[in-house]
This record gives sequence, structure tokens and C-alpha cells, in this order.
Amino acid sequence: MDIKEKIRVIEDFPKEGISFKDITTILQDKEALKVCIDEMSALIEGDVDVIVGPESRGFIFGTAIAYKIGAAFVPVRKPGKLPAESISYEYELEYGTDILEMHKDAIKPGDKVVLVDDLAATGGTFEACAKLVESLGGEVTQIIALIELTGLKPAEKLAKYNLKSLVKYEF
Repeated sequence: MDIKEKIRVIEDFPKEGISFKDITTILQDKEALKVCIDEMSALIEGDVDVIVGPESRGFIFGTAIAYKIGAAFVPVRKPGKLPAESISYEYELEYGTDILEMHKDAIKPGDKVVLVDDLAATGGTFEACAKLVESLGGEVTQIIALIELTGLKPAEKLAKYNLKSLVKYEF
């Protein structure tokens, strides 16, 4: 199955000049969803203790992959969404800053962690997730994305984390 054919591309959304990659078409197609989970899981190498996924699509792919490979799942959220004591990391966006949070007890020192999300664009969200994991003593061994926007060079920014993706677009 060609996963790229299953992704709906919407031009000029959410604003002019953006070519939006809509993965809801994959989520609505049981065979495409199964293939994505299977193929993303197959990209993972070595032992994994924890899958970490940022909201919201990282939750979808991350929990399914964690279940499939027998790992735990840890969500990364926007500020104020986690109920227990959390740590936060502020990072730069193209047009400002953002903050992500993780429960302080989510990662144990020495945990082998794989980050999972639907999209690797600039790499900023993945890098912020990695910083959270590392601040708790975990080791990010890989990053797995469904889609990689190669023109924004996320692989360069995330080179030390071994980024792998199923589908590549220039932008």
C-alpha cells in the first residue's frame, strides 16, 4: 500500500502558502491505519522502554505503537493539561515560542525512549520532547514520524536522535 496516496493534501490551509498534510484520511481507513502502525513499529530498532508522543496525533500513533511493541506510553501536553507534578520546556517556533510539559515521574533514569508523532516539520516539537526526556534521565534512541517535510530539514536538527519517517514531502 502506498501510504502517501492515502494522505489528503489541502493547499493554502490553514493559511495561504501552506500545503497541509491531512492524516484523518488514514485514520478513517482501517487498512491504511494498520499499515501505518505496522510500518512505523518496524522502523524501531533495539530495546524500548517508553514511547513518548506529543498531543494530539502523537497520542494516536504513539499508543498504538507502544501496545504493538510492548512498551509504556507517555503523553507530552500543552501547559496546564497534566494533573500531577510536571516539568516544562519552552522552545522556539517560526513565529514565537511554545511550551510542552511531561509528568515529572514519567521517565526513569536509563529508560530507552522512542519519540513518535505524525509530522516532522522543523523538528522543534520533537527536540522539545527529547529535552524533556533527557532532563529526567531518559535516553532518546530514535524518532519516528509518519510524515517528514524534508525541505524544512528536520533530519539535520534531529541528527543525533536518528529520525525515521514513512512518507517524505519537500514541504
